[in-house]
Amino acid sequence: MKKNIAIIMGGYSSEYKISLISGGVVYDYLDKEKFNAYRIHIFKNKWVYVDADQKEYPVNRHDFTVNLAAETIKFDCVFNAIHGSPGEDGLMQAYFELIGIAQTSCDYYQASLTFNKRDLLSVLKPYGIKSAPSYYINLGDPIDEDGIIAKVGLPCFVKANKAGSSFGISKVYKKEELPKAIENAFKEDNEILIESFLNGTEVSVGVIKYKGETKVLPITEIVSENDFFDYEAKYEGKSQEITPARITKEQERKVSQIAQKAYEVLKMKGFSRSEFIFVNDEPFMLEMNTTPGLTTESILPQQAKIAGISLSELFESAIWEALEEKN
Repeated sequence: MKKNIAIIMGGYSSEYKISLISGGVVYDYLDKEKFNAYRIHIFKNKWVYVDADQKEYPVNRHDFTVNLAAETIKFDCVFNAIHGSPGEDGLMQAYFELIGIAQTSCDYYQASLTFNKRDLLSVLKPYGIKSAPSYYINLGDPIDEDGIIAKVGLPCFVKANKAGSSFGISKVYKKEELPKAIENAFKEDNEILIESFLNGTEVSVGVIKYKGETKVLPITEIVSENDFFDYEAKYEGKSQEITPARITKEQERKVSQIAQKAYEVLKMKGFSRSEFIFVNDEPFMLEMNTTPGLTTESILPQQAKIAGISLSELFESAIWEALEEKN
């Protein structure tokens, strides 16, 4: 019997367009001999199944079924391709856990934790995983510019704490640039993180569950044409993503070990992609993404390709892992 797979895409964040592309790639590459694939768009105002003719059918949120004229579609597994809320922050994971449907990403607690950059880095710190000095502000807190600069120095990064890594982020060189950068970050989230600028090589490390094993994928070096790896650099070709990264064997060993340790300490499942910057050969962690981009140009698919894993194999493995976990 073919399995019915719901590929959820869209979401509530500024990255919904990229999510629709990621979900479309999963749909295109899933083996239709083994799976019945359904594109499900999740937006604040509607959850719908979109058929080949772009006709929309509402999703019953009570049990996540879809009523077509002749039948009711029930899903064996959900492939999560939503970047940001509600697919990467634990909301969808908790929902599927409650209604008892297998899904391909990590569990709801891990999703919620990793989505909160401050909390993620705090939890990993006792395990020897280093991160940049940082300063944290809630919306409405008094803003002590001198205190911020004393703690993190200049230049520094101002970013939304719980949002995708591409929006609401600014690099600040002068004290007078801080207020605008803070205002910009608060447009994306009510909590912001201000971090020291780390000058070094930036790398991205994919760690996945593949055929029952935790697997670290070949490492990607990020060389942004912009001042840092922002939305344009990430999604509009304004960066070089070099896989395998031009780093030493020792650097590769260290960062692979740390990325795998973070994955295992957090009891992760599914795909993850962690970002690091090397400072004097020491990797400092920036963040972990649990529903990374899955377009054909995205980093994780690039890494899988170098590892000899096709997109069909990558996506299929995630589904079997999720189904096995549920049984």
